[in-house]
Amino acid sequence: MKVIASNKKAAHDYFIIEKYECGIVLTGTEIKSVRLGKVAIKDAYAKIKNYELFVINMHIAKYDKGNIFNHEEKRDRKLLMQKHDIIRLEQKLKTQGLTLVPTRVYLKENLCKIELALCKGKKLYDKRETAKEEDSARRMEKTVRDYQA
Repeated sequence: MKVIASNKKAAHDYFIIEKYECGIVLTGTEIKSVRLGKVAIKDAYAKIKNYELFVINMHIAKYDKGNIFNHEEKRDRKLLMQKHDIIRLEQKLKTQGLTLVPTRVYLKENLCKIELALCKGKKLYDKRETAKEEDSARRMEKTVRDYQA
C-alpha cells in the first residue's frame, strides 16, 4: 500500500469516529497524476447526493504529458461504496450532525482508494486539550528515554 496524500489536519480539527475505505472513479490522466503524487485533500470533504457518494474540492493536478483531453482539476469525483453503507452513513450524517472528511489517498493493488473518516468538529478548547495531551505524552517519552540512557 503506497500512501499518496494524507490529511493530518483532519485529526487536529475533528474527533474521528469511524473510518471507511472507498474506491474512486478517475479518468486516465487523473490516475496518472495520482500515481505521480500530485493530489491535495486538505480542503476536501465528501457529500451524499441521491444515494451516491462524491468527494468535493479534491485537487488533482493536470497531467504534464496530457493533451486537450486533460481533466478538470477540482471536479466532483464519485466514490464507490456499498449502497447499504451509504444509506447508513447518510442517516448518521443527518441525525448526529457529523461530517465526512477524506484522510488518506493511497494505491492498494494498483487501485486508487480513499479513506473517509466520519467526524465531529472540535471546539477551540478541545483542540487545546488535545495539544496538551500530545505535549505531555512527548515529555513522558523523552524523560523515559533520558532515564534509560
